[in-house]
Amino acid sequence: MDRAGRVGVVLPRDLDAGRVLPFARRADELGFDELWVVEDLGFRGGVAQAAAVLASTSRLRVGIGVLPAGARNVAFTAMEVATLAQLFPGRLDVGLGHGMPAWMRSVGQWPASPLALLEAQLVALADLLRGARADTTASAGPVRLDGVRLDPSAVPAHVPPLLAGVRGARSLALSGRVADGTVLAEPTTPEYVRAALARVGAARPHRVVAYNAAAVNPDEGAALAAARAGLEWIGEPDWAPHLEPLPFAADLAALRRECGTREEFARRVPEEWVRRLAVAGTPDGARARLGELFAAGVTSAVLIPVGADPEQELEQLAAVL
Repeated sequence: MDRAGRVGVVLPRDLDAGRVLPFARRADELGFDELWVVEDLGFRGGVAQAAAVLASTSRLRVGIGVLPAGARNVAFTAMEVATLAQLFPGRLDVGLGHGMPAWMRSVGQWPASPLALLEAQLVALADLLRGARADTTASAGPVRLDGVRLDPSAVPAHVPPLLAGVRGARSLALSGRVADGTVLAEPTTPEYVRAALARVGAARPHRVVAYNAAAVNPDEGAALAAARAGLEWIGEPDWAPHLEPLPFAADLAALRRECGTREEFARRVPEEWVRRLAVAGTPDGARARLGELFAAGVTSAVLIPVGADPEQELEQLAAVL
């Protein structure tokens, strides 16, 4: 199938360690364009996962989505990213974000100004990866670098795209100013993509990586039922920006208030909403939904497998390719 954009898949964060590399290799064999790893607190590290997957596959682009800005000194982030970019040229995408506030506060790394830190890190990281000297000692900003640069032997010939994993209005505008693209967390609907891009306001080409819970099955009802597990969190306050552009946003918020648990909420979401909030259905139906996302401006549609057996879900998701 000729696609207007790239189709990727998320490496499940809690996949048994012995299944991680077979999952990645199978995604490569099946023809997915990209594989994205996550760095959620308490799970596996993003840089280590990316390195292992890149070394175990031959064709896939690998994205890190996303590294929390407060977790690392940007000079050491540059060293890690430059190493991957040199060893696997043209196959790496790197996302930076604020991190979930509760997680970052729990480790003492929530900054006084998340916006200022993320922007300063993105700018400094881009400079360092290009081999430039980074010196912020003259400013009072959140990043402090005193004439730091990568050794010429460590500067990659192909600087990987740097994307901002953000969702707030001011953060999206930041992404448009200084990043090569934006990573949008699930659920990503065409309405949300258009609203986000209006806030990004990029003056140059700008990638949009869109995550979505996904389930594909010849039986549409089975696919929609499976996708519900990927929607449990979307009624929580942090997900409001994703839902605001949708005509049923207020009704969805009211449904969540009625439900005692996230699991009850996911069970009660109407089927029509599931169709709008996930890439779920028959192969033809899922391909049609991907087409709508690409038409809205998505450049990489990233599918999150839902279900008890990620490898089986991977095989089923490949029907959209």
